[in-house]
Amino acid sequence: MASTYLTRTTGTPTDSKKYTFAAWIKRCDIGAGNSKIFSRTWGSGGEEKLEFNNDDLIWRNTSGGGGSTNWERVTNRKFRDCSAWYHIVVTFDSTQNTSDDGDRIKIWVNGVQETSFSSSSYPSLNADSAFMDTGVTQNYGRYASGGQETSSIWSHVHLTDGYAYAASDFGSFDNVTGEWKPITSPSVTYGNNGFFWFKDNADTTDNSPNSNTFTVAGGTLTKTEDNPSHNFTVLNVLQYWGVNGATMSNGNTTIATASAGHRYMTSTFGVSKGKYYAEFKCAVAAASGNSVVGVTDHECKDGTDELGQDNYSYAYLGGGNDYVRANGSNVLTGMPTWGVNDIICVALDADNNKLYFRVNSDSWINSADPTSGATGTGAVSITNAQGFYFFGVGDWHGSSSATWQCNFGNGFFGTTAISSEGTNASGIGKFEFDVPTGYTALSTKGLNE
Repeated sequence: MASTYLTRTTGTPTDSKKYTFAAWIKRCDIGAGNSKIFSRTWGSGGEEKLEFNNDDLIWRNTSGGGGSTNWERVTNRKFRDCSAWYHIVVTFDSTQNTSDDGDRIKIWVNGVQETSFSSSSYPSLNADSAFMDTGVTQNYGRYASGGQETSSIWSHVHLTDGYAYAASDFGSFDNVTGEWKPITSPSVTYGNNGFFWFKDNADTTDNSPNSNTFTVAGGTLTKTEDNPSHNFTVLNVLQYWGVNGATMSNGNTTIATASAGHRYMTSTFGVSKGKYYAEFKCAVAAASGNSVVGVTDHECKDGTDELGQDNYSYAYLGGGNDYVRANGSNVLTGMPTWGVNDIICVALDADNNKLYFRVNSDSWINSADPTSGATGTGAVSITNAQGFYFFGVGDWHGSSSATWQCNFGNGFFGTTAISSEGTNASGIGKFEFDVPTGYTALSTKGLNE
């Protein structure tokens, strides 16, 4: 749902003094902008909204008119993990008449109620919610007056109208791992304006007993295999390059590199063992064959860092360069050329410290065999100092940029679905081409293979 927003106009509420919003959200950026979770259209009733503010705190407030005017709750805890899913539950219940008026607005994150706030004021007793007023436009993933479309991935989104629930009604802790996980069919009552979106896919079906559909008012709603029960790696926007010139989109699976400097970005997950496969489509090529893809054991350090140039860093260059570079030296030359719209397949064997490349569905370069294990037929031998390998993409050109669309198993290049799914014995992830036997997607389930 990154850079996409949805709208819906409310009907008569069951009870505008109570509601619960619950959603799983995977953030794709931090800091200013792209922070809104929901808001209502500004009007005489005011605006009521939930967002990650510029300091990455959860901010829940209303302002400007209506019975619930000028209250807010701002967490002390910051939420900056762009590799994980957050389960956020917010309950509005202005009927609570207790010594702690904070009971009127409750916030849970991953099953734990937030109790520490930098700012905390509350709606008055029996105040009506501006968000649940009749005939207002609710915005999901966007600021009410426009802009700041959210950069995040959403799943299992619930709204209950007239009912105040706790996080435990939508999720539970795993008895073995202690992990907070979704209840896929919660026993809740939705009320007139309630809904259950994104249960299994990215269509507009309301999975509650209602038929409260929504409008995709901006952007493109794209399905992904990435979900709270199966977390896939993406590109790590928190790295140096993520805050110094790169443009990220599509749930941090697409990157447009900066036109100045030589930089790269790596995956959020790193591995020390196992065998993993990923696909990288070159949507825009850097000049002079200087688009690069490969693996490394460390993140980009500055604007002159290049994938494949320093120790423990390995890259395949195409478009005329056509070589594999490792630790600052060309180790394979005269390799198949590639360019715009080609898909570079990368197989990482962390068990045997071997790396393999393929262009589209062609043979593995250097007559390689990713299933050859310790023998490493045709492989690039790799090593690391940090203990982990990460997939990486970038460019080597100081005045042009490249755009990479990464398929870590989510089944898309940008907003375009794979055209014909290849074979994949692991059954984990969806890829354009055949996955070598014994390899899998870099995801939570893949890590446990």
